[in-house]
Amino acid sequence: MSSHQQHGSFSPFKRIPADFSVSALIVGLIATMVSYAGPLLIVFQAAKAANMSDALLSSWIWAISIGSGLTAIVLSIRYRTPVITAWSTPGAVLLVTSLSVYPFSDAIGAYLFSAVIITLLGVSGLFSTIMRYVPPSITTAMLAGILLSFGVQVFVSLQELPALALPMIVCYLLAKRWMPRYAVVFSLLVGLIAAFLLNRFELGGIQVALVQPIFTLPTFSLDAIIGLGIPLCIVTMASQNAPGIGVLQADGYNTPASPLITTTGVASIVLAPFGAHGINLAAITAAICTGKEAHPDPSKRYIAGIACGAFYLVFSMFGATIASVFSAFPKELIAVIAGLALFASLSSSLASAMSDVSQRESALITFLVTISGISIAGIGAAFWGLVAGVIANLLLSGDVRKWVARKGNHP
Repeated sequence: MSSHQQHGSFSPFKRIPADFSVSALIVGLIATMVSYAGPLLIVFQAAKAANMSDALLSSWIWAISIGSGLTAIVLSIRYRTPVITAWSTPGAVLLVTSLSVYPFSDAIGAYLFSAVIITLLGVSGLFSTIMRYVPPSITTAMLAGILLSFGVQVFVSLQELPALALPMIVCYLLAKRWMPRYAVVFSLLVGLIAAFLLNRFELGGIQVALVQPIFTLPTFSLDAIIGLGIPLCIVTMASQNAPGIGVLQADGYNTPASPLITTTGVASIVLAPFGAHGINLAAITAAICTGKEAHPDPSKRYIAGIACGAFYLVFSMFGATIASVFSAFPKELIAVIAGLALFASLSSSLASAMSDVSQRESALITFLVTISGISIAGIGAAFWGLVAGVIANLLLSGDVRKWVARKGNHP
């Protein structure tokens, strides 16, 4: 068990008020904002490509939001770890081109098939067994590769909208020196003020309405299962759950993978008839919540996971409306605050990845493959980065099995 996780005989709920912090609350909000400002827009694209009705789209957003919220809260409290869950972003990308090919009820059946397979992988412990073959330097190198583009976007935004980005960066650096715990919080406030003064909020398209979930009876076709269900399962496990576990490990949380995968799988099964294409572990937004920006004490960062889940639940009630709210924010604001919130995770991941001299080249290969953005068989670069790193490590040193044996002797 990780040193970050301390279990006593008392109820975990009793610790929440004492462990609460404003920084964890704000970091949880930022993680939610990043989810809605980016990955949710892919859901909109998929719905538009399939000519989906506004009612079905609203139900879909409600389902993935409430599923992410409930699982994040339950798992964060249960393991006192900032377990951040989300909907499958690569899965949504897959749906942009695939959803229109099948009847919607067949797509729901494919979602259920994918969710059942993912749940079985969690219950059986097979996923945990596979992850034990990946050395920590390689998982942290993969994480660094995932986060790199977010750090770069801070300075791309500086070129595109300096009047917004520069005050945010300067505020972050000054606060990092004098009040490091609230550096991201102050930077967000400065960004909101700057966006307001620059008249960069586009509020005209916002319409507020409560969601009405729609239940769709699933049907099952072999074509949809093969063409949609199996690829959805593969990309979710390889491009979301594997990096999600890597994020937790990179910040020292040795939370067992099986119950996390199982819980998100069960949530996906329950919510699939309402349109949820998959609930899984988050990577990018998780890194925002697992780092020092949430709280200096790692054992109190789970509050960020609870906060993120709570914001998901609040936003879920407004379905498609919430995306229009975040789309009203200037894209530079979202890019800068996400990048700044990930600075600590990016720097620690790079340092950790290169700390073991014997695995430095393997970690470098993982990092380079991950940032390359390659996609093979519909599976993203993060997974292929892991594969390349493990193979390189085996070829260079042949010590993968020895490392697994050492880990087995020292849980």
